[in-house]
Amino acid sequence: MAHLPGWRRDPRCRLVMVCDRDRGRAEAAARAFEVATVATEVRELVESAAVDIVDVVTDDDSHLAIVMAALEAGKHVLSEKPVAHDHRETRRAAELARRRGLVTRVGFTFRHSPAMRYAKHLIDQGRIGTPYILNGFEQNSQWIDPATPFRRPAAERADGGIQVASLEGYGAPIIDIAHWFVGDDLHQVVGTMRNFVPRRAARGSGEMVPMNIDDGDIFLGEFRGGALLSIQSSFVTVGNYPGVEARLYGSEGALVVRIVEELGICETLSGATPDQVEFRPLAVPREFYPPGGSASESWPTLCYANLVSGLVDQVLGGDATGRADFDAAAWVQEVVNAVERSVRERRWVELPLAG
Repeated sequence: MAHLPGWRRDPRCRLVMVCDRDRGRAEAAARAFEVATVATEVRELVESAAVDIVDVVTDDDSHLAIVMAALEAGKHVLSEKPVAHDHRETRRAAELARRRGLVTRVGFTFRHSPAMRYAKHLIDQGRIGTPYILNGFEQNSQWIDPATPFRRPAAERADGGIQVASLEGYGAPIIDIAHWFVGDDLHQVVGTMRNFVPRRAARGSGEMVPMNIDDGDIFLGEFRGGALLSIQSSFVTVGNYPGVEARLYGSEGALVVRIVEELGICETLSGATPDQVEFRPLAVPREFYPPGGSASESWPTLCYANLVSGLVDQVLGGDATGRADFDAAAWVQEVVNAVERSVRERRWVELPLAG
């Protein structure tokens, strides 16, 4: 839906192989995107001399093994989030890539929205002054209907606690944007998670089964420099898909970026100043869009076109500014792990995590 169109859109790239355990699915994708070769084993992909970059879009639990195999084989890697559920494993992958001189990216899609990129440009230009407060949201009603199967099976933690789901899958991209916008590290977090839809249809059978998962969460954070953070994520909240919003308030102004998919437009940017406190629309300059892109384009293709373009720029020796690499992914995953610990232990948790 998003990754393959992103690669095909960049004239510097050639799609040479599609890999899936289900050969029929691989062949269907290859036909749709005019790819000559299909594979059913990761080994075929990473050992191919024709492949320079491997894009990992499998289920969450298999990301790390494929990432490490690709890096060991000398391939640049784009991986969907999370690279690993444990931030230490993500750092291990980042270090391997550094030693091998390889470029990495993680699928923090919304950092690559044209409006987000322009907002970051304005922040760097001093538009908001010193950052004070960032409110971040990533929420929609994708799984509000209990009859909609969830992508991972029901599972019980050994301690009976709630399983992380929305925080890691939906919260991660807005946590990344908060880090990028404020330009500082968090030093402590405290949060809570809820399971609002406790029974859900099982994938395949349709049987209603218990789902002890986080489908809604909120956490607070304090940056080392003094700025404050609040993040809310959920996939059972009514709202515009994909429901991403970043609000940054500072000493000289404020910015609000919203990414939606409704009313013929997918994103908006607005700003306010001390002497004009009502938020007013800001036009995003053309250079922040991919070739042929506009605010009326669907967000997946729009964002991934920018993501792919930046990755290819760096692979070909260009600027790495604004990248969301595996180090950025490790930072986000450590925040996720810290919030999870906070929920489990009902307390503020300091960063970086010990142990």
